[in-house]
Amino acid sequence: MRKEPTARIPLGILGLLVALTIYGVVVARYVPDLIGEWPTLVQTVVYLILGVIWLLPLRRFLIWMETGKWGETKD
Repeated sequence: MRKEPTARIPLGILGLLVALTIYGVVVARYVPDLIGEWPTLVQTVVYLILGVIWLLPLRRFLIWMETGKWGETKD
């Protein structure tokens, strides 16, 4: 556990906001062109998957923000 303030947390939050904004813009810009003619139910599934997929790297990123390491510690 960290005992002193670190710049990783504010920088990590800013990086996360920038990355999610870019991800959202890319999805909003290009995905409708690719799947716009697909059935509505299939589009819904695609958007649900894309709406959840950004969570996959989040755990390791939050661990890095707190500890400075990309994986769990054995403490």
